[in-house]
Amino acid sequence: MDLRRLPRQHRGVTVLTGAVLPLVAAWVLSLFRSDLAAATDVLVLVALVVLFSATGIRTAGLVAALSAAAWFDFFLTEPFGSFAIDKPNDLEAAVLLLVIGGVVTETALWGLRQEAALSRETGYVDGVLATAEDVTHRRQSPEQLTTAVAGRIRDVLGLDACAFVAGGPSDASAPTLQHDGTLAYDDTTVNVHRDGLPVDTTVVLPVTVGEELRGHFVLTATSHVARPTPEQCRVAVLLADQVAGALPTPGPST
Repeated sequence: MDLRRLPRQHRGVTVLTGAVLPLVAAWVLSLFRSDLAAATDVLVLVALVVLFSATGIRTAGLVAALSAAAWFDFFLTEPFGSFAIDKPNDLEAAVLLLVIGGVVTETALWGLRQEAALSRETGYVDGVLATAEDVTHRRQSPEQLTTAVAGRIRDVLGLDACAFVAGGPSDASAPTLQHDGTLAYDDTTVNVHRDGLPVDTTVVLPVTVGEELRGHFVLTATSHVARPTPEQCRVAVLLADQVAGALPTPGPST
């Protein structure tokens, strides 16, 4: 379970536990000072720091590291019952607890981000494959297919809305998501991952077969600044390309 998605009060409990548990552990270890080596005490506290750092909640990991270092100093280093440290080795151990907490916390967060990115990419691939299968087997009417793909494009790009419109856009100068995933707007190329999609106008995603325009998707993101990555933009273009082959050829104009 991803603890980052826990309700706020549960995250608070995790952070509080990260502060209290090292205190309890250090106190218990202090009862066996004569039997346990300092290295053993450090390993026990390090294990607790790693436990809370691995939750992916940065605050919990850092609080656990601070708590472990402080109570290691208080209970397990001379002079006992004081936050003073007389021995260089004890100071090194306290600093080590802090460093380990920071490193493990950031490593856990990096791993969770990578896992989330992989999950998103898997979802993108599944969406493209599902669209290709629907097109190949003609499981949906063109109207049903464009509606379904519009929903997938909306989710991929983080839009407010997306809808398919047959034919060309009414405004030829409208911002356009191009086939390479870049955005053409006012004769310039916009870095949408950095600058975001326009919020004051809609964006056009053409649906073409070769040079022939079959229609376009209207992309709307007005309530927030959507900043899709280049990969997300290319997935959206690929989804639009899948739809193109299922759309009828426009009849001759009269």
